[in-house]
Amino acid sequence: MDVIAAQEVLARSTATTSVGWIGYIIIGALAGWIAGKIVKGSGSGILMNIVIGVIGALLGGFLLSFFLDTASGGWWFTLFTAVLGAVILLWIVGMVQRRRV
Repeated sequence: MDVIAAQEVLARSTATTSVGWIGYIIIGALAGWIAGKIVKGSGSGILMNIVIGVIGALLGGFLLSFFLDTASGGWWFTLFTAVLGAVILLWIVGMVQRRRV
């Protein structure tokens, strides 16, 4: 991948959507809760749900930016991206914790 193509991918992955910060917190909480239900079967508390969901949204947005224009998505696409990223994040954390045991 040349430098210009890498810059385009990085620019797409760091672009913000029209959701706003409060929207990201709400979507992060929902995404963290949904991902907790999918991966572990239970939530992790509202604060951890927000953290997992927001980090998951960043991870999911970065991964999907290679295939889609993630900045043009609205609430539902952002929620889908956050849930996808949060599930991946919880799966990775689960794999790391299993290796420690």
